Amino acid sequence: MKHPYEMPSLVYADSEGRIFDLPSLKMAGRSGYSLHPVDLRDLIPLPEGSELFVLPNRMPVGWDSEVDEMVVLDEDPALPGVSVQAVAAFMAPAHTQTALAAFHRARDGLESLPLFAYTAVGWWKGRFWAAGFRSDPDPRQDFRNISVRKIRSKTLALMKTMKANRLIKHLGKCSLTYGCPAAKNLFLGRWEAPLPTSPVCNARCMGCLSEQPEGGPPATQERIAFVPAPAEIAETAVYHLQRSKRPIVSFGQGCEGEPLLQGYVLEDSIRKIREETAKGTINLNTNASLPVTVERLVDAGLDSMRISMNSSRAIYYHAYYRCRGYGQEDVLSSWRIMKEAGRFVSLNLFVLPGLTDETDEIDRLSDLIEDTGLDLIQLRNHNIDPDWYLEGIGYRPAMHRTGIQAMVKILKKRFPGLKTGYFNPVLR
Repeated sequence: MKHPYEMPSLVYADSEGRIFDLPSLKMAGRSGYSLHPVDLRDLIPLPEGSELFVLPNRMPVGWDSEVDEMVVLDEDPALPGVSVQAVAAFMAPAHTQTALAAFHRARDGLESLPLFAYTAVGWWKGRFWAAGFRSDPDPRQDFRNISVRKIRSKTLALMKTMKANRLIKHLGKCSLTYGCPAAKNLFLGRWEAPLPTSPVCNARCMGCLSEQPEGGPPATQERIAFVPAPAEIAETAVYHLQRSKRPIVSFGQGCEGEPLLQGYVLEDSIRKIREETAKGTINLNTNASLPVTVERLVDAGLDSMRISMNSSRAIYYHAYYRCRGYGQEDVLSSWRIMKEAGRFVSLNLFVLPGLTDETDEIDRLSDLIEDTGLDLIQLRNHNIDPDWYLEGIGYRPAMHRTGIQAMVKILKKRFPGLKTGYFNPVLR
């Protein structure tokens, strides 16, 4: 397959949601608030399993290469006077965006977009091209060769076998109703399985996937409404760890609050799991807000921890997480506890081009890594309306940014042992 040697065309959607390309305007991207031509080196064929989204009340912005200007497409070229809508790609897992979709809001006061990542996309030589790169070769969330019928039958079978287990029932709904990749993998008996436990949280994240205030974007997942018993958790985890290749079980999922708030339940569960099997990795996805609890989980046998962070700079971190009863220093304390115990720590970095790759951001993140040590950065696209997010955290654009792929190279040069990827790694 040839790589584009010229900029792909702008794509837009008509009033019916049908997608067209417009060769007279070229694909544009966005970093922070800045609109710009996309770097050809950043383009990849739209990965299989990706989706295209039409953005209501957002007009597409394209690049006029002849005059080197950004142009707002405010009407349908085929039907003058009829409005058009911007189009964005939601890339398949294991891919990281390098430019946001370029659009212009039709008016102020619009509802925020749903909680997805909106990546720049264009059309060239008969296919869609997106601004991003494959950040992890692991195929664990690739379901191309697995039928919906098989997933359904496997899910229903385990729900019947463990019909008294409330956690299995909850995860069955995640698999069948929400199409959760982690839940589907549990029922398929492969890779990483989820262990949600907490209906409550000590943060009010702007981009929370399972709970939003009235007037916010719709939550994309249904939060678990109960705390599973340690026996239910252990039964689920041991079942997965003993039958799967390269197995991981992870506390901390999109369908829950903060798992550390159920610290005693997690501690008891980990001990029960390890009483029955030494196989597999026990991981915790967390905001890392409670260092004392993290210390207890380390003693119980926790293998790894993934800390989520939108920004290493405290001002943006606190503006996004809106913490209740903790701060970024507590997060760093939990991070240190894990590393001092010789455990694996990864950073779940919410990537938003223009903010994530600012030199100030890279330097602050480098300071944290230098101070605490870090094994892996997971490059996760930030699922959020970029305008709503940047306005909400009081973002002020800096003068210098490197680009996402250059940021990765800078960090790897500064820390040769640091790995980057997308998924939690198998450690046992």
